[in-house]
Amino acid sequence: MSHAAFSTLDLQQELIANLAELGFEGMTPIQADALPQVLEGQDVIAQAKTGSGKTAVFGLGILQKLDPKNFSVQSVVMCPTRELVEQVAEEIRRLARPIANVKVLTLCGGTPLRPQADSLKHGAHIVVGTPGRILDHLDKQTLDLDSVSTLVLDEADRMLDMGFQDAMDNIVEEIPRQRQTLLFSATYPKEIQAIAERVMYEPTLIHAKEQHTSASIEQDFYRISDEGERDVAVRLLLLQFRPDSTVIFCNTKRHVKDLTQYLKQSGFSVLALHGDLDQKERDQALIRFSNNSVSIMVATDVAARGLDIDSLDLVINYHIASDPEVHVHRVGRTGRAGNKGHACSIVIDKEKHKLKRLGEYLGQELETWGLPDTKLLKEPTFRAPMSTIQIDGGKKQKLRPGDILGALTADYRIEGNDVGKIQVANSWAYVAVKTDVLDTALQLLNKGKMKGKKFRARKI
Repeated sequence: MSHAAFSTLDLQQELIANLAELGFEGMTPIQADALPQVLEGQDVIAQAKTGSGKTAVFGLGILQKLDPKNFSVQSVVMCPTRELVEQVAEEIRRLARPIANVKVLTLCGGTPLRPQADSLKHGAHIVVGTPGRILDHLDKQTLDLDSVSTLVLDEADRMLDMGFQDAMDNIVEEIPRQRQTLLFSATYPKEIQAIAERVMYEPTLIHAKEQHTSASIEQDFYRISDEGERDVAVRLLLLQFRPDSTVIFCNTKRHVKDLTQYLKQSGFSVLALHGDLDQKERDQALIRFSNNSVSIMVATDVAARGLDIDSLDLVINYHIASDPEVHVHRVGRTGRAGNKGHACSIVIDKEKHKLKRLGEYLGQELETWGLPDTKLLKEPTFRAPMSTIQIDGGKKQKLRPGDILGALTADYRIEGNDVGKIQVANSWAYVAVKTDVLDTALQLLNKGKMKGKKFRARKI
């Protein structure tokens, strides 16, 4: 990681001071490479993945030139999914703390249009949304983009994968041509290049240096002779390494569903992440995985984009990826933040050409190994240490994380270190607790009061 100081940038002093308060010790590679160009007003294409610090790049660029007295939409950030929209909006709000009255509005599906339209009537400086919902508001003329000076396309390759091409093009047509356009993408296929040529002006292309090196990730390739061995191979690897958190990548939704079912029947705590989930199911799956209530997530590449989990112990490739760049992106989810990472890939004989191409891409000869001893199948499985409780109340009811923690620990029946991650949204909250105190936690939350009120709590 680069430790160049934010103070070296032509950035408002209030923003620099706030970064220090938020714990930003120095710039990540993508921040050091891209922020100077962004602050100069240039169009930028940045090839960077989730967890690289890219949100601060466009967030600071937006805030540096924001006019808080002008309550018209000055910046639009398009993201592929609701959860990424919420993450980005929350990060921009944190970065904007020293600027009074900055209004960041999220526009996503899964919630009614009317309340969003009412909020737009009262004015907003920054809109963060999915292409589909932004287009809905443009069609209903509840959103005016005539004052937009910055357009951000975040995870542009995934928006293309999800079929947002036409929606993105239609939205761009409504934004003034005299603007700054910032495009962020984990990969840079020809479709992204085509978008850049249509909507950008002489962009600077920046390829972010990895914050970890290949040396920080141990990669093992395990050979099997038959397709039917893949499920057992995964089970053996899980029992061999017994990781706290694992993402398993499959190439198709069908394989995701089948493998998830197999692992559940084998006694593992596991969830699937694929395109057939509705938004609530997806949100809950991500929350449970991120707070250690589920130890294994099985996912397709498209579904797993947007995951921002620093402490991922193991990546398993159920299938080796056809594209070497996709493989690197997969395994790069482990070994973050200076930690050692581990990735295991299962390879059948007919995939040797993929392995050879990957080795050429990585510049090394890749060796394959036999699977761990099948005696491991007699070993007990392992379960996630935490359980997740949903509380039917949130920010609208003035609930804060401290209220939930206090309700759980007030009478000392539950220790503070028995309580994990707490997440509070507008109308609900989730809290992770150690599984052995789950019943006590539910009893305390359902019988007690927070903010003088009773709230319903249940395990999910």
